[in-house]
Amino acid sequence: MPFKVFRRLEIPDVILVEPVVFPDHRGFFKEIYKRTDFLANGIPYDFVQANVSKSRRGVVRGLHYQLRPMEQGKLVIVIRGRIYDVAVDIRKGSPWFGKYAAAELSEDNHLALWIPPGFAHGFQALEDDTVVLYLVTKEYSPQHERCIRWDDPEIGIDWPIKENVILSEKDKKGTPLREAETNFEYEYTK
Repeated sequence: MPFKVFRRLEIPDVILVEPVVFPDHRGFFKEIYKRTDFLANGIPYDFVQANVSKSRRGVVRGLHYQLRPMEQGKLVIVIRGRIYDVAVDIRKGSPWFGKYAAAELSEDNHLALWIPPGFAHGFQALEDDTVVLYLVTKEYSPQHERCIRWDDPEIGIDWPIKENVILSEKDKKGTPLREAETNFEYEYTK
């Protein structure tokens, strides 16, 4: 039993994954992905690329997404430190359009967040030297990448660190959700 729970958040397509951790005198062991368990819990994707970022406290990365046909689902895992991880629903026709689900992920709580295609993703590093691993379902495609403003008041993300937020030049130029280019449609599934 490598996973304790797959828990759906406020937006049910965003799933918090809690693995079983096997600690001993050497440290610990955990599985972060197992295809059969993910399939059984409503995540029918395989990963084709892995990315790692290192951030200082206060860094916000996002809100990023890629347009179809290069849309990405992401499994986000913290290797070191802590983050406030956010998924914003950008699927036209969704009952949660413009709303977000969020969770704190850390090296200590071992949680991972599944963010499906059709969501903009971002996080804020809550500690210096925070290292994040992202497994993604499609390769990075610069021509399909878009960015929504991290502080769009219509979305209203309650970022934990409000002062001295650090952004890349690209992320400073993010557009408001109402002006963002999206090509995602909500598809109801039981």
